[in-house]
Amino acid sequence: MNTPLPRRAALIVNAKSRKGRHLFRKVCRLLADAGVELVSTDAVRDPKRFAARVAAAVEAGAPMVIVGGGDGSISSSVDHVVGTNTIFAVLPLGTANSFARTLGIPLDLAGAVDVIANGRARQIDLGMIDGDYFANCATIGIAPQIAETVPHGLKAWLGRPGYLIWAAWQLVRFKGFELTIGEGATAETLRAVEVRIANGPFHGGVDLVDGARLDSGRIIVQAVTGAARRHLVWSWTLSVLRRPSRHQTTRDFTGEAIRIATDPPLAISIDGELLARTPVTARIARRAIRVAAPV
Repeated sequence: MNTPLPRRAALIVNAKSRKGRHLFRKVCRLLADAGVELVSTDAVRDPKRFAARVAAAVEAGAPMVIVGGGDGSISSSVDHVVGTNTIFAVLPLGTANSFARTLGIPLDLAGAVDVIANGRARQIDLGMIDGDYFANCATIGIAPQIAETVPHGLKAWLGRPGYLIWAAWQLVRFKGFELTIGEGATAETLRAVEVRIANGPFHGGVDLVDGARLDSGRIIVQAVTGAARRHLVWSWTLSVLRRPSRHQTTRDFTGEAIRIATDPPLAISIDGELLARTPVTARIARRAIRVAAPV
C-alpha cells in the first residue's frame, strides 16, 4: 500500500557525478521550498566514501535518505537501507539514470523534487548478485569492458554522447562468450554477446528488458544471443527503435534464483560499477526497501 512520504530527510549528493557538484545548492533550496526539512546535507567528493555517508544517515535515524547521483551511486547505497524503516529517495544526477526511469521519476530536477515532496512510499524488490544488492540491472559483456576503461573525465565533459562514443570504440575489441544458465541436468549453454540481469527494464537509459518489474518477485536474465559483435549492435539498434523483432535477438530466463557461468570467466557490471565476476547466482530480494515514487 502506498503511504505519504516523510517531511524530514538527509541529503547525500555525489559531487563527482556529472551534475551533482553544480546542483547541490539548488537541490537544497528546492527541497526547502517544497517543505522538505533537511536534517543533514552532504556533498561527497570522494565516491569511495559515498555509501558510508548513506549508511551513517540511516544509522542516525533519518526518516528518508535522498541520494543524488547516477545509477552507480544508487546501487552502492541501497544495501544500507535494506531491513530499515528509512525511505530511499532518488535525485537523478547521472548520465543514464536507469533506476529513476524505471520508477517513473522525472529526470529534471524540479520534477524529481516534486516526487520527493508529494509522492508516495512504494515497496519494491532489489536484485542480488551473490550477497550484493543492486537496484536496476547488472550486465556481462561490453558494459563491464566500457566501465573498466572509460576515462572518468569523459562522462563529466561530454555526458551520455561521450559515453556512447567510448562504447563504440570498445566494441571494436569485443568478443562473444559461452554462457551457461542453471546447474546440473537442467543447465543450458549458448553463445552470447551480452547478458542483462534485470530487476528493472532500463539499461544505459534504454528500455531493453520489457518483462522486468520492480515488484514482480522474479529476476530476469536476458541473453543477447550470437557469437559476433554485430549481433549485439543489431539487438541494441532494434531495441532503441522499439522494433518488435528485437525479441528475436534475445533469450529470457526467469526465476527467483538463477546460476550464471561464462567461459571465459567475465567481470560483471552492477549498475555501472565492476563488482563481481562469473560464476555467480542472481536472485531477487522481494520487497526489500521502500522508495519515494510518483503517485
